[in-house]
Amino acid sequence: MKVLVINCGSSSLKFQLIDTAENSVLAKGLCERIGIDGSNFEYRKGDGEKTSALKEMKDHKDAVALVIAALTDPETGVVSSLKEIDAVGHRTVHGGEKFKQAVRIDEDVIAAIEEVSDLAPLHNPACIIGIRACMDLMPDLPHVAVFDTAFHQTMKPEAYLYAIPYEYYEKYKVRRYGFHGTSHAYVSSRAADMLKKDIKDLKIIVCHLGNGASISAVQGGQCVDTSMGLTPLEGLIMGTRSGDIDPAVIPFIAGKEGISCDAVVDILNKKSGVLGLTGVSSDFRDIVKAAEGGSEISEITLRAYSLRVAKYIGAYAAAMNGVDAIAFTAGVGENDAGIRGRICQYLGFLGTELDEERNKEARGREAVISKDGGKPVLMVIPTNEELSIAMQTVEIVGRA
Repeated sequence: MKVLVINCGSSSLKFQLIDTAENSVLAKGLCERIGIDGSNFEYRKGDGEKTSALKEMKDHKDAVALVIAALTDPETGVVSSLKEIDAVGHRTVHGGEKFKQAVRIDEDVIAAIEEVSDLAPLHNPACIIGIRACMDLMPDLPHVAVFDTAFHQTMKPEAYLYAIPYEYYEKYKVRRYGFHGTSHAYVSSRAADMLKKDIKDLKIIVCHLGNGASISAVQGGQCVDTSMGLTPLEGLIMGTRSGDIDPAVIPFIAGKEGISCDAVVDILNKKSGVLGLTGVSSDFRDIVKAAEGGSEISEITLRAYSLRVAKYIGAYAAAMNGVDAIAFTAGVGENDAGIRGRICQYLGFLGTELDEERNKEARGREAVISKDGGKPVLMVIPTNEELSIAMQTVEIVGRA
């Protein structure tokens, strides 16, 4: 099947047309600055060169129209008409408790996504705009919502409840939800494939380490715990997000700085993490370079980051009473051998040992990076969230 994967932001739209029979990307691109002067359209056919052009896009409907025109263009397109596309899969950030798996979109589904928009105010409204634009221009195609939170809905109450008055869960559904679900689902499945074992027999820890980062404990193919919470702010130190802190820090800083608690939360989301600690950058490559150049705070930040990741790995090994594989993925996890090495120096108690040469050679490709015979197996697995969305879309459409 050919599935068009759509990922909408408030002023952007990413897309890929994927042939799920071959697991190949036929075309992909990006619409930027939608509704803003200087809107830009990027497009790449297969492995060809990327083209970029300024294109007026008043709204997401204009953006979707440009996508369709590019995909069906006689010269640059990859299909002759929309009839060659079988379905559209929409990345949807928050599904609350209602959605435990991908679902075919109708008005009831859209209404349910709107109901939990207060849990993802920057993401869900934009997603709905994109869904409606696509459904207006491609009314004959099935549309499927694939939720970042769905994979984590197998967590039990002891894992997802916060130790606050229970009425807040009952009234407002305040709980741990987790994110990056499509990535965690894809990587844990690939880990089982690489080990040539049934995922139902495995305990896997997935470390999604990018600018946004999260860790999940996957037992028998199901998530039993994850580091992000009600929002993506909880958990690991990230590019600009603080991760775990004492909640009392928020009113303390607000009082000292004479700002609102909302302003402090904004700082924790956008000006903290490795950017806040170093003052250098939210890009780990810049921080590594600064540390190598003698920046003490950059070196301390890298140590703090690695320690936080290792602490979560240790906690999840305990939560599952063991671990068979630890998989590193996303931008940092896939490409930075140095940070992987820093993390793995804490993991000897589990019985595994990093192979330094394998680790150095593993960049952006699937690889085992632990020494033979060690357990758990240390792995690098590039994530593919778009393919995961496409495959889940095929599964849902195939049931119709």
